[in-house]
Amino acid sequence: MRSLEKIRNQSFSKKSTNEWKEKAEQSLKGKTVESLHTTTFEKIILKPLYTREDELPVSDYPGGSDYRRGINPLGYLTNEWKVAQQISYQTADELMLKLRQAVEKGQTVLSFEVSKELIKANVFSEFYDKYPIALNANSLQTDLLTKLGSEYIEGEKVTGYIASDPISLFVEEGLLSEEYLQEWFKDIRLFNERFPQLRTVLINTVPYHNGGAHAVQELGIAIATGVFYLQQLQDSGLDLDTALSKMVFQFSIGSNFFMEVAKLRAARILWNRVTEVYGANTAKHGMQITASTSSFTKTVFDQHVNLLRTANEAFSAVLGGVQFLHVGAFDEMTGSNDFSERLARNIQLILKEESHLQKVIDPAGGSWYIESLTNQLAEKAWEFFKQIDCEGGILEGLKAGWPQKQISEVYGKRNLDIQTRKRSIVGTNVYAKLDEIVPYKQLMKKAESSFVKYSSIKMAAIPQRRLAEPFEELRIMAKQFEEKTGSVPSVAMLCLGELKQHKARLDFMKGFLAAGGIKSIESKPISKLDDALQFMTAINTNFVCFCGANEQYELEGHQILTALKAEFPERTFFLAGLPENERQSQWMEEGIKQFIHVKSNCYETLSSILGELEVTVNAEQ
Repeated sequence: MRSLEKIRNQSFSKKSTNEWKEKAEQSLKGKTVESLHTTTFEKIILKPLYTREDELPVSDYPGGSDYRRGINPLGYLTNEWKVAQQISYQTADELMLKLRQAVEKGQTVLSFEVSKELIKANVFSEFYDKYPIALNANSLQTDLLTKLGSEYIEGEKVTGYIASDPISLFVEEGLLSEEYLQEWFKDIRLFNERFPQLRTVLINTVPYHNGGAHAVQELGIAIATGVFYLQQLQDSGLDLDTALSKMVFQFSIGSNFFMEVAKLRAARILWNRVTEVYGANTAKHGMQITASTSSFTKTVFDQHVNLLRTANEAFSAVLGGVQFLHVGAFDEMTGSNDFSERLARNIQLILKEESHLQKVIDPAGGSWYIESLTNQLAEKAWEFFKQIDCEGGILEGLKAGWPQKQISEVYGKRNLDIQTRKRSIVGTNVYAKLDEIVPYKQLMKKAESSFVKYSSIKMAAIPQRRLAEPFEELRIMAKQFEEKTGSVPSVAMLCLGELKQHKARLDFMKGFLAAGGIKSIESKPISKLDDALQFMTAINTNFVCFCGANEQYELEGHQILTALKAEFPERTFFLAGLPENERQSQWMEEGIKQFIHVKSNCYETLSSILGELEVTVNAEQ
């Protein structure tokens, strides 16, 4: 008993930040703690340690103050988030069947893509008074609500949202119609009388996210769009509180876990600030959020990794405090099936029932890191919102192309990081599986314009992208080469020295080439010219890469390269690694076309190799 009491009375001595810093720098072997700082696309500096000193005044409890901790005092204990899986279907009958199955297995909201064929069918009569609805109806919103309003459905029992965001449609299509917009505002006012509990105004940031926008841009555009709609709704005859009750914000949740949690928390802070300025009733300050896992981060190849991505994104969405959540199926890029859709739905059920996230009120609250990130995001997003306002507001800004330009610049930085493999996409630009067979289905096809019947003007569209697409295109090029020639595109690896001397660079090159669907042909350990000549005679590729340690390059590499270039002048030679500056010119004079190393642009290098192969094949045909 005395020993137990002694243990209970033990405590750790308090350590200062400076003491921690000293210990950390000892383990860093001369580097400073500041060397561990990283800068995000939002130009926020992330530190390795956050303390109470980083925490600014925050909400004391959820459902109060600035609403960063959620819009309900008891969080998901009393208002759990809705499982809003968007159900895929081919016919109205199939949708009805899948809706029945989904609600039996955990779906808590009716969600699917609206089509013209579906509007003609009666799919709501069985469910509308039992479950909320979560539909982005896009340009079909008026047709759908008109159809529902003309049926026997009791409008006051329809809850959730059947909403649309015309501005996001303008952004995707590159067309802007103020005539369409004015008609839409009139419809929203009329539908408010028929469906008083239904939200009909969507602020959809997904097109900006899929264009490459970072969190600050998404938030600033969301607030600017919300303010525009709020003002226009009041001008059309709705009072402030009613207008606010019609609105729901939609976000895509990306792969930067803590940034996405902070993004949702910051969104509520910003909207609270707007509603305070407008003088809205306090009960209307809370932001309703619907979220979906990001398609921007998903891949066609090695699709099961998408399960990890969606689970991570769903987790951050829940910690961020969403009201509706859709988790994409791991194979949604090529066409989901019942199994993958079930897995996607079960991710949410696991978070609820096994991770117990619905039983903890704001689990992220009080984290110094998240609170600091939230504050910085909110302030930067408010500045971005003010910049949009200086451009004349969201509509005028889009006409001038200002937000499009800002987003395009960020996408360029993201894309460069992926191409140089500074950031990894597992299964795509790193750890690619060469034996994988995946049917490629191009998504995001250009649909018929929503504004054919209305006068419109052209504006810069925001292309809907995925980060993995450039490398997926390389894999397709490699597959097409294989279909034409009957052989996989390849690069020969001329391995100098013993295994331990060339293995590191050999492994690097195999992974580097695999990202483009290119196979590596390994030689046996080579220490003399005769071995190299024998290997070169046996291979059937025009591309050869020297692999070895720096010592082997200097001892044997120059002699072997000079001889091989003279014997096989038509072949292209690479060198794995980056020699010192004064040695590079000598290697290039001897025949090395390119040095391939960790800072190389992987995409450009592989694209060049595949391009040359394509030219060779075309010339031979």
